[in-house]
Amino acid sequence: MADSILVTGGAGFIGSNFIRYLLHKDDVKIVNLDSLTYCGNLENLKDIEHNDNYLFVYGSINDEEIVKKTCREHNIKGIINFAAESHVDRSIIKAKPFIDTNIAGTLTLLEISRELGIERYLQVSTDEVYGSLGKEGFFTESTPISPNSPYSASKASADLLVQAFVHTYSFPGLITRCSNNYGPYQFPEKLIPLMILNALDGKQLPVYGDGLNVRDWIYVTDHCSAIWDVFRNGKIGEVYNVGGNCERTNIDIVKTLLSILGKPESLITYVKDRPGHDKRYAIDSTKIETELGWKQEMTFETGIEKTVRWYIDNKSWCDNVRSGAYLDYYNKQYAI
Repeated sequence: MADSILVTGGAGFIGSNFIRYLLHKDDVKIVNLDSLTYCGNLENLKDIEHNDNYLFVYGSINDEEIVKKTCREHNIKGIINFAAESHVDRSIIKAKPFIDTNIAGTLTLLEISRELGIERYLQVSTDEVYGSLGKEGFFTESTPISPNSPYSASKASADLLVQAFVHTYSFPGLITRCSNNYGPYQFPEKLIPLMILNALDGKQLPVYGDGLNVRDWIYVTDHCSAIWDVFRNGKIGEVYNVGGNCERTNIDIVKTLLSILGKPESLITYVKDRPGHDKRYAIDSTKIETELGWKQEMTFETGIEKTVRWYIDNKSWCDNVRSGAYLDYYNKQYAI
């Protein structure tokens, strides 16, 4: 049996886009381990579910037995860990699931990887571990970690575990930290799909605070290409920042979406800011560009148009994902 890569959390937004990207890019066998929580959706992978190089396994990264069994049965030689609770707002409401998955789950993967001799391990992290920037400057790989939410604290903890394993055990670990992603299959609690779908339905668009929080945006397939470059060619023990060089305020993003959709700005409703809302993130991608030759291909103007069109053209996916538990959460979180 050929060697395979284990992709954890591959039914989520970035993970599913990565699997699709990789299957079209290289002749690689991929095993997708996902526990299918609220944002893990097998509909994200319907178009490739019968691909000979792809296999789905239902299970949690906290389940030592199923992780070991999967790795052994499929000759797993490398692991790319996307599995995470990832929404800041949810972490503010209840932090424990973030500790359980993002920290304890990562530790489980690291320990099993050591035991089984996994040859390459990549932790997919976030720029949010760095905290908040002022008006000037950028996050570099040497920026001190200073997380400000339960979510970012859990991701920072996982990163530190990876680095500790590298230092203590000569573990073959790498870390990527990326800015805000956008694109198809993103769960509609995140800013861009939430605003697109609300605008299409003629609903109010809830914007936190004054809407002037700044984020650096990158199209998801550009992030996927960076992950693959780091996994194959990155230097063991290193962190690689990945950014889109595309800073936008939240209110600018919302107004751009309304303009594309031909909807009025009167749909915008400002709501109470969330606790500890970081003001600005911005990534310096010099290291991955110079050391690995990575570069992004999608401009924001093209990417955001493609993203809006995807949500318009995939109404059934949107309808299926916006039901039940998600609506309960939405009504609780955005009291308009």
